[in-house]
Amino acid sequence: MVEVHFFDAVKDPLLKFAVILSKTDGKWVFCKHRQRTTWEIPGGHREENEAIFDTAKRELNEETGAVDFTLTPVCAYSVKGKTKFNENADDENFGMLYYAEIRTFEEIHSEIEKILITDALPAQWTYPLIQPKLIAEAKRRGYV
Repeated sequence: MVEVHFFDAVKDPLLKFAVILSKTDGKWVFCKHRQRTTWEIPGGHREENEAIFDTAKRELNEETGAVDFTLTPVCAYSVKGKTKFNENADDENFGMLYYAEIRTFEEIHSEIEKILITDALPAQWTYPLIQPKLIAEAKRRGYV
């Protein structure tokens, strides 16, 4: 079982991921990794000595090609339970959730095969136990 929890803030060193809910012209922006058949919210791992806000900017550019955008923090979150990143059921990883309004894109030069710009949420999620909960929390907080 996977649990997702939300926080107004957590200690910065705990934040290992940045996830960016993204829209352009009122439509959602999702990405598809070259090795998967599913869609995901842009995001990724924090690099050593990188500010979490910088992680969000870097991952948004790498995974969508976004070059002109506004980026707003939504909240911190955690995922507890056995996942791709948690070895045990008691493991818990923390991340920061952001919202981005993308104005312009450039060509993608990363592991991402393509992006999807759509009015609807995708049916096939890469992380179906996590991603819809992140969107629901951002909606609850008035960001999307």
